[in-house]
Amino acid sequence: MADPIDGVFAFAALIGLIALRVPIGVAMLGVGAGAYVLVRGVDPFLAYVKTAVFAEVSSYSLAVVPLFLLMGELASAGGISRLLFRAANDWVGARPGGLAMASIGASAGFGAICGSSLATAATMARVALPEMRGRGYSGALSTGTVAAGGTLGILIPPSIVLVLYALLAEQNIADLFIAALVPGLLAALGYLLTIAVYVRLAPAAGPAGPAVSWRRRWRSAAETWPVVAIFALVIGGIYAGWFTPSEGAAVGAALTGLFAVAQGGLRARGFARALSATAVATGMVFLILLGAAVFNAFLGLTRLPQLSAAWIAASDLSPWLVLLVVLAGYLVLGCVMDSLSMILLTVPVIFPIIVGLDFGLDPTETAIWFGILAVIVVEIGLITPPVGLNVFVIHGLARDVPIGQTFRGVLPFLAADLVRVGLLIAFPGLSLVLLRWLG
Repeated sequence: MADPIDGVFAFAALIGLIALRVPIGVAMLGVGAGAYVLVRGVDPFLAYVKTAVFAEVSSYSLAVVPLFLLMGELASAGGISRLLFRAANDWVGARPGGLAMASIGASAGFGAICGSSLATAATMARVALPEMRGRGYSGALSTGTVAAGGTLGILIPPSIVLVLYALLAEQNIADLFIAALVPGLLAALGYLLTIAVYVRLAPAAGPAGPAVSWRRRWRSAAETWPVVAIFALVIGGIYAGWFTPSEGAAVGAALTGLFAVAQGGLRARGFARALSATAVATGMVFLILLGAAVFNAFLGLTRLPQLSAAWIAASDLSPWLVLLVVLAGYLVLGCVMDSLSMILLTVPVIFPIIVGLDFGLDPTETAIWFGILAVIVVEIGLITPPVGLNVFVIHGLARDVPIGQTFRGVLPFLAADLVRVGLLIAFPGLSLVLLRWLG
């Protein structure tokens, strides 16, 4: 049996490789395999791998991942993001900062049919950035808004990260989706308020647009009804038990594809590109899954997760202090890791610790509440300096805006995120209110 200190050294080696820009999946797989061989030998490692690889990639529950990814790719290829942005712009574009607000609204709507933050950010950047820059918006506000709006894709269901957390923590996917709705709406409202304050303090950063008639507003809003219907059917159908999460994802992908075709935005070439992009993204996700499985198998040999949970349970540390330390750790990891990797790497270690603490909730509520908090803090890492993956995605699409300006542009949104995290920590019922009401 390995010593717990071996697990600490393995974590240090992993972070070092990630800092050197080694791909996350490769780093976890390499460190986990190397450490496993050093501790147990080659033959036990091969015996583990010959069953673990198949078990990891053949799980029926994981079918939801490529299907939700395909749903997002079809929505992007079909021009649904433009439809959502146009509708949001018709309603709020005449206000100061209206285009930025429309970008947040469209990002929230697109997040409802796309489970990826990076895909939401990249898609909305192509739609919203040219409009904002053409109307004279500052580089900081325009790029910062799109980068922050992209994070809504990771929280508003369906969310790939929430799905994987549910599988790791053995929680109900539908319950997590329902629990994420109120925090997701709070995020969107917080961002809208942030933009309103921003343009009040710096009016030239987001000039108002031309007024739009009420008739046009209602017409553009009515054009988005299929998006609302798809979201309600997928999330409501899963929660009501009409179909499993994988079946719900398949229904969502099929309906999104049909809607994109009906809108005239999806053609054979776009469909092929969507399939290709889905295959590439799925391969990346499954490589990270495999790397995390091997690394966590080694951690199991060290007994580090179990001993850490036992030590904290036996200590006099406040559960709230432990929670704050864990969330702060996620913010630090967010500077060097992507959201998916953080969840896959840390949940097997952190989850037993958190559910063993007393927050005045039953274990299932604690698991769901912590899952929402973890995903939100991971989401914050996507726009946190100095890495912020969403920021770099936006920078690649807006080369005329220095990346320093984009980071300055996201700072007000980071402040809104921290306020939201504080509210959800102080009032766990905000994450659980819909579940309790529906239950």
